[in-house]
Amino acid sequence: MINNDVLRSIRYMLDLSDARVVEIAQLADPAFTLDKDDVQAFLKKDGEPGYAECSDAVLAHFLDGLVVHLRGRDPNVPVRAVEKRVTNNIVLKKLRVAFELKDVDMHEVFDAAGFPVSKPELTALFRHPSHKNYRACGDQMLRNFLKGLTLRVRGP
Repeated sequence: MINNDVLRSIRYMLDLSDARVVEIAQLADPAFTLDKDDVQAFLKKDGEPGYAECSDAVLAHFLDGLVVHLRGRDPNVPVRAVEKRVTNNIVLKKLRVAFELKDVDMHEVFDAAGFPVSKPELTALFRHPSHKNYRACGDQMLRNFLKGLTLRVRGP
């Protein structure tokens, strides 16, 4: 899925301002620089004047910051390096951690979006890529997860 769409969906879901998106991204690493103009460019539709592509680094910092924002920082755990490549599976994992979702919650989110997922399918999404039962999360699956999570957070 396009990083800009993920950022746009999460921003809408949590009703975040541009400044708040910047603050959340910097929670992951205070040395990371991002400003409101960048965020506004990421939120524009493809083809609009001023559109900019959201890089994997920006999305990774935002998702890591979202975990810190929603759950708090553990002082015993050192700051992790962000992923160089953000896949749909990584987005799913980080959102699962940020919103403290258990398997039952994940199934409810998918069901709310009208996209039921079996238990083996769900566990395959969270396996290590080298595992024989690993399954890549498709764009449609991530879109439906974001839709269901939005319904859960904002209400119908």
